[in-house]
Amino acid sequence: MLILAETQVPLAIPGILFPIIAGVVFTLLGFVTWSFRDVAYRHSQRFEATRTNETGVDEFGHVKH
Repeated sequence: MLILAETQVPLAIPGILFPIIAGVVFTLLGFVTWSFRDVAYRHSQRFEATRTNETGVDEFGHVKH
């Protein structure tokens, strides 16, 4: 009959703090994501050089001779 026995264990923190902590964590993750919003634009010259074969490296990463 252990299956029918229920015990209540007190939480380590009050229940209201769980959604508050989750909200803070998601807000921080959103800020980190937002801070990297223009990384692709900062490196666009490097990608443009690769597209026009001006780098001296072929598509497999080998140096052209």
